[in-house]
Amino acid sequence: MWRYLDLLKNTNEKNLASLDLVVMAALDLFSSDLSVKIPDFDFKKPVIVGSWNAKNTSKILYENRDVYYADENNYKEIISMPWVDWVVIFSASWGKHAPIVAQYAKEKKLRVKLVTCNENNETNKIIWVENIIVTPRNLEPYTYNTSTYMWWIIAKTKENPKEISDYIEQQLKTKIDIDFTKYNSFLFVIPNKFANIAPLIEVKFIELFWRNIARDVKTFEEMKHAVTVVPNPKELCIRFWKQDIYLSWDIIDIELPDFLWLAWFMAVSYYIVGVLQNQFPPYFKNHIENYISYLNKSDFWKNIKIIV
Repeated sequence: MWRYLDLLKNTNEKNLASLDLVVMAALDLFSSDLSVKIPDFDFKKPVIVGSWNAKNTSKILYENRDVYYADENNYKEIISMPWVDWVVIFSASWGKHAPIVAQYAKEKKLRVKLVTCNENNETNKIIWVENIIVTPRNLEPYTYNTSTYMWWIIAKTKENPKEISDYIEQQLKTKIDIDFTKYNSFLFVIPNKFANIAPLIEVKFIELFWRNIARDVKTFEEMKHAVTVVPNPKELCIRFWKQDIYLSWDIIDIELPDFLWLAWFMAVSYYIVGVLQNQFPPYFKNHIENYISYLNKSDFWKNIKIIV
């Protein structure tokens, strides 16, 4: 029944899944069970701490709340502010900076919670298991974190994962059945209401392609600020919904249902990045083993695996 989950289980370190498969497997997982919820914490003056896309996702979760965001660069300064009463850490990996931040917050005698996807984590020893919320996820290649972050979003938005999966299968695949390798850069032009998804897409491009493939993700409003003055005939613009923009090179339009929301748009955009990953050289897959080997020489990362 869960075809993509089964395909994901068949991948291994020598045959890593691409992002498009990981997206569909995540939607399979969510279609089978959405029973776990992220609690609505009763904080008044909280700091939300996360790194990279964990921080970007937490901003989606609490966009209408009066909270302060911090990351590994400034958590000490923010947590030390006298008005702070809670610290909530979002961490897909549960390691790296999460236990360091938890220890610092505990020393400040603050209430600390951790939202993660791994119940066996070092932060358990610092803030105790009752302060840790474990959310569902699939095993995926290192840094993908797709099921982790998409679940956090879908737990808030209550979108229907089966509808998202059906749209990708029945409509999106035909819209993007093109040769992307004719281009060396991509411009995603997205509706203003999905501005909070833009950083997630950019991070995924960075992780999978670095500078081998250029990219930008801009909203329609941002496109009004001289973004496309200089033409690039080797760039493809992928525009979601048709709105007038200044562009003198190739463009494809992807019409989406008007009612869709954040998890849906994350799934669609990630899926497209996964299709690009399949068509271009396997930059990430060819280099992730060496990268993990380097990380594991340091005590900071501690036994990172290629599939986590």
